[in-house]
Amino acid sequence: MPDNNEKEFERWFNQASYDLKSARDSRDSGNFEWSCFQSQQAAEKALKAYLYKNRMRVIITHSIRKLLRMCGELDEAFSRPEVMRAKELDTYYIPTRYPNGLEDDYPHAFYIKEDAEKCVNYAEEIINLVEKITKK
Repeated sequence: MPDNNEKEFERWFNQASYDLKSARDSRDSGNFEWSCFQSQQAAEKALKAYLYKNRMRVIITHSIRKLLRMCGELDEAFSRPEVMRAKELDTYYIPTRYPNGLEDDYPHAFYIKEDAEKCVNYAEEIINLVEKITKK
């Protein structure tokens, strides 16, 4: 029977996977701002899942940069430059959702397909890495 941390890993990782699916769906339907935000959410939840898997109990941050650092203390794969570039997702946490997060514009008009594609790619990299490391 799985312990609480294993259950939390499964819950958080499963939701990260569904958030990534939503990010792809939003990208494909032209809702690029939501795709960017959902990508940030997918990456955040996958990283938190990894930390739960590694016996962490309280994780109070939404920052991809901070979560990558925390995960990097457990496995150096999270500290590689090509993974750390996903910290850019932090810049999509608020302005993708609120008009006052952007100067003289609103999220749906501001974000473009290339933004969504980049964010989805970051989230995919993180989810794939967590999956690879936890399936050892």
